[in-house]
Amino acid sequence: MIPSILPTYNRAPLSFVKGEGSWLIEADGRRFLDLGAGIGVNALGHAHPALIEALTTQAQALWHTSNLYTIPAQQALADMLVAETFADTVFFTNSGTEACELAVKMARRHFFDAGAPQRTQIITFEGSFHGRSAAGIAAAGSEKMTHGFGPLLPGFEQVPWADLDAVEAAITDQTAAVLVEPIQGEGGIRPLPDADLSALRALCDTHGILLILDEVQCGMGRTGRLFAHEWAGIAPDIMMVAKGIGGGFPLGAVLATETAGRCMIAGTHGSTYGGNPLACAVGCAVMKEVATPEFLQSVRSRAGLFRQRLEALVAGHPDIFEEVRGNGLMLGLKCKVVNMDVLNAAYAQNLCTVPAADNVLRLLPPLNITDADIAEALNRLDAAATSLSSSG
Repeated sequence: MIPSILPTYNRAPLSFVKGEGSWLIEADGRRFLDLGAGIGVNALGHAHPALIEALTTQAQALWHTSNLYTIPAQQALADMLVAETFADTVFFTNSGTEACELAVKMARRHFFDAGAPQRTQIITFEGSFHGRSAAGIAAAGSEKMTHGFGPLLPGFEQVPWADLDAVEAAITDQTAAVLVEPIQGEGGIRPLPDADLSALRALCDTHGILLILDEVQCGMGRTGRLFAHEWAGIAPDIMMVAKGIGGGFPLGAVLATETAGRCMIAGTHGSTYGGNPLACAVGCAVMKEVATPEFLQSVRSRAGLFRQRLEALVAGHPDIFEEVRGNGLMLGLKCKVVNMDVLNAAYAQNLCTVPAADNVLRLLPPLNITDADIAEALNRLDAAATSLSSSG
């Protein structure tokens, strides 16, 4: 008999009922240190006072009107994002998946309006993850994502990760865009080198195609810059954002230049809930906290400390771990044993992590995690690794 919740998740036997900063409290009272942050969502941890205030104040005033009307908090958040990024315009969604759908539509409509309707192909990378919608799984193209869901949406071509020669070889007169994550999250915490991202930008410019960045997981301060592409000194034409932008409240966005976005006129796209007053009030509060030089510097400092401790952990457990990957506070432990064994050993130490492909354990703590909590997290990871060494 099928359960009342569709069984699409392999859930851990944990029921969290409260959160405080970098900590989660289980229904039975146990406290877990959270290095998953809701898969990189809770950028400011749990129950951050500024987010609580923004949400409760807005909730007492107005929840929803729809996009038939101007939404002041939506305008305020769009203005913040335009001021802090490459973008000239923003469309708000409820998730990264919805952001992917619009990014694909925008790229294709751009060339349709430019008199090149044959340009519909989008080049993507093996190991990518762009959500679980029809466009998202077709973009990723992996057997895991697409099995049983054919026929797939046409117009996507996957090339090997970080293979710029393969990208150039795949470009034809039907190509509209290249879509890439500056750091693959689900794919195993695989950063695209800054030089490669810069070269990819140049390649798109040479061939007159668009560069779409998926910064759903690596954006919103996670690498120590507001967005990861800033490290390479380049800008995309279109960018997908979600997760951390709402700090735990469902919110996503597509950011675009005027050139890329002006094709999306009234009636070409819409969302009932996207950019609603509650989400945008919280999004404004997140931006006020995260998009400051002082906060981003603190992320870089914490990331340096965290990585240093992780490198020592790997050196101390060469039978369990192979290497540390990633940038900022988007880090991964490449495991020599099965990564799920490490994840379960961490649960036994009251520590939450997130698995990824390529036998990697993702570490995505709140961006404001304290030095003391970093030290405690490493103690618990050390204990988890020791328990696996002993059992082996």
